[in-house]
Amino acid sequence: MLDSYALLAYLENEAGALQVKSLLGQAETGPSRLWMSIVNLGEVLYITERERGLAHSRTVLAAVEQLPVDMVLADRAHTLSAAHIKARFPLSYADAFAAALAQIKGVPLVTGDGEFSRVESLVAIEWLPRH
Repeated sequence: MLDSYALLAYLENEAGALQVKSLLGQAETGPSRLWMSIVNLGEVLYITERERGLAHSRTVLAAVEQLPVDMVLADRAHTLSAAHIKARFPLSYADAFAAALAQIKGVPLVTGDGEFSRVESLVAIEWLPRH
């Protein structure tokens, strides 16, 4: 389960990119799967557009759509779980969606975002190095 931090690290070849690349390779060739909330994809895209422009953001979207990552739409259960997490823990709403999806799927959340230390009691975190 990738958070926006992990995907941005991979796309920008920052700290943690090799770890994410390895996970993507495993998802492409083996039984492993990777998920990401569509809310967190939106986070990647708005950050990219703000920093590098709309054209680059669209290029990033096209590249992401080729990756072996299942984008999960925010259905009722996912949204209610994210709202519950957000109500109990001081983290961003988008991060609550990432934590909720990791909890629903029962898989570790791959991130380097220190905010997630607040929800380690709920979900396992696979920590990436910070930039």
